[in-house]
Amino acid sequence: MATKIIVIGGGPGGYISALRAAALGGDVTLIEKENLGGTCLNWGCIPSKIMKNSADIFLKFLKADKFGIKVQGSVSPDMTALMEKKDKILEIQRKGIASLLQKNGIDVEMGKAVLKSLKTVEVIFDDSKKKEFDYDKLILATGTKPLNVADFPFDHYHILSSNDLLQLDNIPKSIVIVGGGVIGCEFAFIFSALGSKMTIVEAMSRLLPLPSVDEDCSKLLLREMKKRKITVFCDTIVKSSNIKDDQVSIHLELSPFTDNPKPKKLKTHVIEAQKMAVCIGRSALSSHLGLENISLKTTPQGWIDADEHLATSVKGVYAIGDILGPQKVMLAHVASHEGIIAAQNAMGKVSTMNYDVIPGAIFTMPEIGTVGLSETEAQKRGYEVEAFSVNFRTLGKAQAIDELAGTAKMIVEKKSNKILGVHLIGAHATDLIAEATLAIQKGLTAEDIAHTIHAHPTLAEIMGEVSLKAIGTPIHS
Repeated sequence: MATKIIVIGGGPGGYISALRAAALGGDVTLIEKENLGGTCLNWGCIPSKIMKNSADIFLKFLKADKFGIKVQGSVSPDMTALMEKKDKILEIQRKGIASLLQKNGIDVEMGKAVLKSLKTVEVIFDDSKKKEFDYDKLILATGTKPLNVADFPFDHYHILSSNDLLQLDNIPKSIVIVGGGVIGCEFAFIFSALGSKMTIVEAMSRLLPLPSVDEDCSKLLLREMKKRKITVFCDTIVKSSNIKDDQVSIHLELSPFTDNPKPKKLKTHVIEAQKMAVCIGRSALSSHLGLENISLKTTPQGWIDADEHLATSVKGVYAIGDILGPQKVMLAHVASHEGIIAAQNAMGKVSTMNYDVIPGAIFTMPEIGTVGLSETEAQKRGYEVEAFSVNFRTLGKAQAIDELAGTAKMIVEKKSNKILGVHLIGAHATDLIAEATLAIQKGLTAEDIAHTIHAHPTLAEIMGEVSLKAIGTPIHS
């Protein structure tokens, strides 16, 4: 008899794990309470990239004369049309996932899952009807939602979540984004390009204060924000806010969380904007699942612990994706790989999740691609390292497409010249990072990349250029 697998959550972790389990012969049921595709497809990766693409095109229209193109008449964003385009693409993607699941014989139940016992899940449908399903193995992939801060809770009109930013039917005159992480920085560039006056408030000493992002990327990104007249307050928190006359008054103070030993005094303690978007974290979707009915405990924040096999403390129960929390890596492509590992283990194989080499893709303007260790992190781990940088403007392709801003930085172990990390900020950096990911995964050296022929003229030449510099034979840098 086939192993009965239930997957709760139809995001990039859940539906991939369902497909893998089915491919291995499992009798698979996937339960999703909202839309297939999860946060990534419906409220994150895909809709924000649709908006970014339109913002990129609009910016090119504004400087069309630089490309030898005359534009007659005015050019302006159309948020209604953009939202319609976004919704159409999301629906196509959701139908594609549904078709894929159906073709692979996976039963999809659209409803809310509640664990009734160690081997039984109840599904509550929109019409309040209920149905129970038995399982042999369970994979939890319930994900997260935007963190709602008690001091300035979402009202979804003046105080917005990242989800709300993806549904605006007009372009606000001004937006203050609380949080200079990945989500906050991406939206700052998008709405700045579309015409909003943007401000970012970040509690740490730099934008993108993540161990995986090299500090040089943060510095260049800040310069690009200043060019676009995006105001940035680092070492700063929002203490409170109040709404009056359709404006949000936002009260600032120095951050108690900053890693800057000597933060500068604030020049102003109050700023105003039409909207305030809070992008400072995610909260776990683990409550109301009935985890107590299978004796599965969470952390105080609601995260679920899992080992290198994605197994929880309860036998036969696995957890993947963002529900594992920040102690793992909260990225869609990580969730998908975790889904494969969990499914294989649920079906009797022995597979281990490796978090050592994970690429990061940040869709700012310019984009950022990272993999491996930053220079600071490599030094903290005791490596004796050298770091080499090359500017994108050295590339003919960057000149040809007028995308000059950007830098490639390679961190190598001094003794072996083995590549420990690559950090790209520039045009199409999120695509270019794939070569570096493979290089670090396979333990390659800078010589290996330097002696690899890169097609000309392409942006991919940046990897060849920085590698040549790392081995002491630079050409254009």
